[in-house]
Amino acid sequence: MSFDSTLDQYDKKILYELSLDGRLPVTELANRVGLSKSPCQVRMRKLRDQGYILGFRAVLNPVKLAQDHVAFAEVRLTDTTEKALNAFNAAVHKVREIEQCHMIAGSFDYLLKIRTGNIRAYRQVLGETISNLPHVGSTSTHVSMQAVKDNAF
Repeated sequence: MSFDSTLDQYDKKILYELSLDGRLPVTELANRVGLSKSPCQVRMRKLRDQGYILGFRAVLNPVKLAQDHVAFAEVRLTDTTEKALNAFNAAVHKVREIEQCHMIAGSFDYLLKIRTGNIRAYRQVLGETISNLPHVGSTSTHVSMQAVKDNAF
């Protein structure tokens, strides 16, 4: 994990421990990083205020939720003006099945990570939703067979 050089060893340890378990009680976090509770809380608040910590969330089990089919779609747009890119970006935010969207420098414009229950559901989302997003010219799909590493860092 690479860190900003303005962070000291305690800040780095706090961020590392929280990246492993965001629900870690402050007393346990303080013990792990070698601080007492109050200074640890102050540092956590500072890290949030400075934008190092964006938030906390639950990590859901996609298998239990019957949403374990993952596909990646390369998307090529017909128009790459700023207006077209903004329209595509805004539309992507409205599609629940699109888990991630990355603008790519390369032979296509965007890479989407799409999570559905099965290949039929994916095909429906691709054909009825993604293909109809603003300025989509073509798509190419890659189906994930196994997530070997799937975390933020």
